[in-house]
Amino acid sequence: MAEQSIHRADTGWPAVYQIRIEGHLGRAWSGWFAGLSIALEDNGDTLLTGEVVDQAALHGLLKQVRDLGVPLVSVNRLEPGPSARQTEEGD
Repeated sequence: MAEQSIHRADTGWPAVYQIRIEGHLGRAWSGWFAGLSIALEDNGDTLLTGEVVDQAALHGLLKQVRDLGVPLVSVNRLEPGPSARQTEEGD
């Protein structure tokens, strides 16, 4: 099998992720998810949004979600750049 390499351009912008979990988290959890905004969706889900410095930090966040015992619905990386940052700050 031929060796494949994956090349990702370094945009200089931190990665912004949205983590959707089932159920509403109270605002008191914002300290546990430091740096992420918590938005309560009309459908009953909670959306955690914020900058994640690297994959290890992302896995740490997912571990925290697991430890809460709530179902993980989705994890999405937003496009890098000012538009993703504005989306986060607009919440």
